[in-house]
Amino acid sequence: MAVRTGQQYLEAINRQNREVYYDGQRITTGVAEHPVFRNIARSVAELYDMQHDPALKEEMTYPSPTTGEPVGLSFLTPRTREDLARRRRMIKRWHDHTVGMMGRSADYLNSALMAMAAAADFFGQENPRFAENIRRYYEYVRENDLLLTHTLITPQANRSASLAQQADPYLAAAVVKRSQEGIVVRGCRLLATLGPITDEIMVFPSTLLKSTPEEAPYAYAFAIPCDTPGLKFFCRESFDYGRSRFDHPLGSRFDEMDAIVVFDDVLVPWERVFMLGRPDLCNQLYTATNAVVHMTHQVVTKNVAKMEFLLGVVLSIIDTIGIEPFQHVQEKAAEVIITLEQLRAFLRAAEADAALDRWGVMSPAWAPLNAARNWFPRTYPRIVELIQLLSASGLMAIPTEKDLADPEARPFLDRYLQGKGANAHDRVQLFRLAWDIAGSAFGQRQVLYERFFFGDPVRMAGALYQTYDKEPYVERVRRFLRESGQVQAPHQ
Repeated sequence: MAVRTGQQYLEAINRQNREVYYDGQRITTGVAEHPVFRNIARSVAELYDMQHDPALKEEMTYPSPTTGEPVGLSFLTPRTREDLARRRRMIKRWHDHTVGMMGRSADYLNSALMAMAAAADFFGQENPRFAENIRRYYEYVRENDLLLTHTLITPQANRSASLAQQADPYLAAAVVKRSQEGIVVRGCRLLATLGPITDEIMVFPSTLLKSTPEEAPYAYAFAIPCDTPGLKFFCRESFDYGRSRFDHPLGSRFDEMDAIVVFDDVLVPWERVFMLGRPDLCNQLYTATNAVVHMTHQVVTKNVAKMEFLLGVVLSIIDTIGIEPFQHVQEKAAEVIITLEQLRAFLRAAEADAALDRWGVMSPAWAPLNAARNWFPRTYPRIVELIQLLSASGLMAIPTEKDLADPEARPFLDRYLQGKGANAHDRVQLFRLAWDIAGSAFGQRQVLYERFFFGDPVRMAGALYQTYDKEPYVERVRRFLRESGQVQAPHQ
């Protein structure tokens, strides 16, 4: 099977018999048609359809190494810098379409899986079978163009105790037993973004496991279909309120549902197990395989698309209400411009300094990407704040689409909500977009999402400090001081 269409994706999700819980409802079939998931599922379908656009096909696909049929370019294993650039252009095309508001589109985990499969020998250290499993799974997902979700976080019950020391040893998902058929998993994981409308779930290991026998049951990596018996998704409240795209232009299209995942004695077949019982290997997984590098390359590309869009929103607000002459406004807009250009610089530097890794994969330079993933979570909330500051009361003067359609109300709205160069309809539409970025539940979820995309910012900063090659800079200072400390003979 080659790249699938949006309709094929929707049909596949609707066919599956799964367990999804939302607002007191248990949804089992036709999940992609449920009002809560319908709009986001169609946004995903649009991305699949882009792969079939004759004008984009060459940019979005490449010939399968297995069949020669076109497959998604986000699966491409890069061997050259040009390969990296091709992957980035394809990823950027998708995120231009979603204006950077869908962080868990298929390219994110496709990038991770590609890197893991290329580094399959890492998985084979415990069992050669696991190396073959990850290779075959990558090929299976690529050839069937599947949409994956993933989960790697344990529940926030008692963070001061280890997983094995929790009141319930199966609070965090753990391996209950091994059998001839596979492993049985019981417990909970957070958070599966897009989970209810994906084909399969990759269950990644936590990277904070202690290398003790007690932690071994929590050390694993596997993937299973989302309709596997015993697998349950418990969803948060939807931020797509079923309103029009005019009223909620982002929330009505891009609300990636987040779900708690429960494994109620789920059987995972051996052919779907990639790692088991080795906390030391689990802790190394993302760095040793360079999966984190390729995932971050995708994320920074997404963030460039996002910032291009937000800059456009900021400039549109400035123009619509005529505030460009004010210096404080120009300063605020300059902050957004600088953010965008910094992201572009990080991305370009990462690709320019790319090199083949130990697995023969052309991997972007990690230092600029690592800097970007530490910096952007602190920057994005500021960008949202700038939109709030520039919009001011405009974020409250946002009647709905129905108000604008009311023949009695419309003359008043036309008169009092016009802009410098915009009529009431266009001005309200723009500020409803600004509200969906800077004030709505959808917008605040985006802030939280960006803050914690890669985890605890403090821990991430600590990891950057601990792993950064600091010696060349310290040695430079030592050399300077040695040279400065030499006593020179006085001039005669």
